[in-house]
Amino acid sequence: MSTMKLAVAGATGRLGRHVVDVLTERGHQVVPMSRATGVDIVTGAGLAEALAGADVIIDVASWHASEQEAATDFFRTSARNLHEYGRRAGVARIAVASIIGVGNATAGFLAAKKTHEELLLSGPLPVRILRAAQFHEFVGQLLDWQQGDVAYIPALPSQLVACRTVAGELADLALDPGEPAAGAPIPEIAGPRKETLAEAAALLGARRGVKVVGVDGSGMPDAEIAAEGGFLPGPHAKLAGPTFREWLDTQP
Repeated sequence: MSTMKLAVAGATGRLGRHVVDVLTERGHQVVPMSRATGVDIVTGAGLAEALAGADVIIDVASWHASEQEAATDFFRTSARNLHEYGRRAGVARIAVASIIGVGNATAGFLAAKKTHEELLLSGPLPVRILRAAQFHEFVGQLLDWQQGDVAYIPALPSQLVACRTVAGELADLALDPGEPAAGAPIPEIAGPRKETLAEAAALLGARRGVKVVGVDGSGMPDAEIAAEGGFLPGPHAKLAGPTFREWLDTQP
């Protein structure tokens, strides 16, 4: 495959760092876009310069909190700007990371992400979406949000996947010059093992000296939908390791 120039929105984030690494290792030219690199996809500052000569945009930028309205505002503005500036720059397409099950979401961050997909798909540039399961890395964040020796974590089913695995699959999608088959389902990537967030958190908690107590998730947006498997991968999903336990064994 010939070398391409790819602009990565959210390049310094949890997933973005891995996307940059994967593309760089494959020999492509990468333009990291984040406020840390002087590019703001909300205000548009530095965006035209960053996209000059870019073949593809990979959008892994995310909002930092779960409040639906603020997240929706962020995604609405970023989607509009990436399309507008990308079209001017002659970008061929946008590839974006989304979340498995967003079509079922009714509230919170997932509902904002559902709107994000719709906004991107309504723009002038071709858009490819990869829906991913919750990241292995998210489990540590769940523990970080709670203080003390006991953490109460939702016993909701998930099929956790490593950020690095998602980054590789998203890179494949972004670089593929072929067009998706008409009517094909949105691709999904998930880990190889179904487990609850509480079960995974207990493995990490044992390392940190934190006791994990599984709870029913009441009060979380769409907890009932999650409990019924609404955010688990579909039958067409690609399943790829490592498992959470395998991944955890590689962490310092």
